[in-house]
Amino acid sequence: MNTFLTVGFHARAAMASLLLLLGCVLAAPALAEAPPSVFLEDLTWTELRDAIASGKTTIIVPIGGTEQNGPHMALGKHNVRVKLLSERIALALGNAIVAPVIAYAPEGSVAPPSEHMRFPGTITVPDAVFEQTLESAARSFKLHGFSDIVFLGDHGGYQDNDRAAADRLNREWTRSKTRAHAIDGYYAVTQHDYVEALKRRGLSAAEIGTHAGAADTSLTLALDPRLVRAEKLGAAPKPGAGEGVYGDPTRSSAELGQLGVDLIVVTTMAAIKAATAR
Repeated sequence: MNTFLTVGFHARAAMASLLLLLGCVLAAPALAEAPPSVFLEDLTWTELRDAIASGKTTIIVPIGGTEQNGPHMALGKHNVRVKLLSERIALALGNAIVAPVIAYAPEGSVAPPSEHMRFPGTITVPDAVFEQTLESAARSFKLHGFSDIVFLGDHGGYQDNDRAAADRLNREWTRSKTRAHAIDGYYAVTQHDYVEALKRRGLSAAEIGTHAGAADTSLTLALDPRLVRAEKLGAAPKPGAGEGVYGDPTRSSAELGQLGVDLIVVTTMAAIKAATAR
């Protein structure tokens, strides 16, 4: 008798727990549908097809690069930055999708190692391979209905390659409505307007630098601070020390970097609108 009572008690307890769980599920508010992502990689092929059909016919091709950025900044800086900035630009445009980041770019020679290739972790590809990758990706996007393919390069070393690839594609597509665009303004603004904005905040040209200095590091801090080793910003790099830093990142900050973020987004959005106007 005691055994039957025990079994019955456990059965009733299990049923009560099940009913309680079911009640919680039924009472819970329906999950809100997540807003559609602008990243091609996040979409199914049918979602992408429908997005193109609804007017999202511009695709941004973010071009990064994997290279040394001094002892204080991660090798993937360009890749992370260009993806986050491309997302903001696409959202601001309202009619754009963001392609996967191209992380392999020309970074110097291997034998003998030159430029950033002198530092572990940097990856390089020949100019021709890089340009063919851009062109092949663009032809894929054209096939699937995109009318404007936009190259955005976060690195200064391959801006000419971007333009060369776009020019070849446009000659190939003379009889087509599809166009490729190498948007120089995306990178140019970091070399001019952003630099001037930092100078107005009291930074010197020597601090701002050209690679892994205050400008470069601040921009990264504003977008993804996990990429920056804050404990290594306390002392300026020693000249001639071979650390891969051209500038002084000591006074870098996310606040200073936000100046660059805002300038890049506004300038690039306007440049894309002008380039794609029919």
